[in-house]
Formats: sequence, structure tokens, C-alpha cells
Amino acid sequence: MPHSMTARVQVLGFPIDRLTLDTARAYCMKACSAPGPARIVFTANASHLVSMRHDVALREACLASDLVTADGMSVVWAAGLLGRALPERVTGIDLMQALLRAGSDVGLRVFFLGARREVLDRLIVRCRRAHPGLVIAGARDGYFGPTQHDEVVGEIRESQADILFVGMPSPFKEVWCHRHRDSFGVRLIIGVGGSFDVLAGFVPRAPRWMQRAGLEWCWRLMNEPRKLWKRYLVGNSTFAWLVLKELVAQRWPRLPAWRAPWCAMLAAVLPPLT
Repeated sequence: MPHSMTARVQVLGFPIDRLTLDTARAYCMKACSAPGPARIVFTANASHLVSMRHDVALREACLASDLVTADGMSVVWAAGLLGRALPERVTGIDLMQALLRAGSDVGLRVFFLGARREVLDRLIVRCRRAHPGLVIAGARDGYFGPTQHDEVVGEIRESQADILFVGMPSPFKEVWCHRHRDSFGVRLIIGVGGSFDVLAGFVPRAPRWMQRAGLEWCWRLMNEPRKLWKRYLVGNSTFAWLVLKELVAQRWPRLPAWRAPWCAMLAAVLPPLT
């Protein structure tokens, strides 16, 4: 089942599918009953798009994914500035929640990989309470070394899960899942980052108004400054600069390279050329 059910746009040279949360959920549910190899959903944020410029393995994992969603508002805004509008952001945590609800109705089997054991235990309790029709086929914490990779892959395969949710850091989760996708024996693979901690109640999610305003990154930075300061402050600044450079290249393709920095801010506020 190819990703052609949606149109793709390019943001900083990488594909993002134009879809809503409902469209993404429908795609994933269909994938869970489709024949063939496992499908991978890549939830791309600004940090991914910056890292993929120099991380070859991460770039290959993205390009090999069957569905790529705009995980952050910065990606949605960038696409709009570049004239490639996306309907909305589709985050890993929102898609995961939507699939847990839909999966409960049809008895889907899920496997949780990542986070600490205590987080997984509480996540499983909450899922069984909120989604009684869901089958928790297995769970494994994210603290394993290279010598245990085959063991973890085998555990997932033996669970006969339909969906593998991977709550581990980037770029490990994307590259590792891409490398082992044909060995898991699942229908669908989704990297959901820190979603396990939020859904288990260990980490609070940003208020709705901050999510709508695109300030969820600020909330996460305030809650986990040591872990996230480099990703958000350095990464987001680099992302903004790269978007402005592409904007300049679009609007003034013959502009000498030395003039681009002086015109970048102007380009951001000018209307598109027709």
C-alpha cells in the first residue's frame, strides 16, 4: 500500500505528506490489514530536517518511509512560507492516541518499545483501562545494547503485534527501525519519541493553547531544559536560517550568494512572487 493516497511536498529537500490526523489514522488502520512488508510512519520535526542534511543513515530512513508527517508546527509554518502549505501538523503522540482508540474497536495487537520499565508498566495499565479492546502483545524498555538487538527483534516478532510503537530518541529509533523493518513481523512501525512518558503521566503535555500556538517546544524545553536545550535552541535556529535561505533562493534565484544574508529577513515578509 503506497503513500500515494496523499500528495507530498518538499521542505528543505525532504518529503512531507499533506495529510490531516484523520487521514493519517485511516492510512495506518488500512496498513494494519494490508499484505506485504511493514509500513513505516516517520514523524518529522525541525530537528530531523536539520539532522538529515548531514546524517546519511537518518536521511535514508526518512526517504524509505511510507508516510512522513509534519510532527511540529515549525515544519507546517516553513511549508507555508515556501508555498507548499500543509493542512495541519500530525504529531507522533496524537497519532498514537488515535490508533490506540481505533485499535481498541477492532482488537489490534500492539507492542511498546522504549522508555523505562516503570513508565511502560503504567502505560500498559492506562491503556488497558482506556482501551479494553486493545491487545498489549508485548513491551520492552529502551535500555538495551548492540549485543541485544537480535533478542529485541525476536521478542517483537514472537509477539505477533500489528503495530510497533517505538518511544526512543532520534536518530536511533528511525535508523534502527529502518534496518530491521523486515524482521519485526509487524504491519506498521511508528516512532513516537517521548510519547510513552506523557501518556503514562510521568511528563505533562503542554496546554492546548500552547499546542495550537506552536509553543509546545517551549513547554517541553521548560520541563526538560538539560535534555532539550540544544535540540530546540540550536536546532530550531538552524532550521529557521535554512528555511530563510531557501526562501531567498526561490524569490531571487540570481541573487549573489554574499547578498543572501542581508535579504533573508526581507524575503520572509514579502508576498510570494507570481
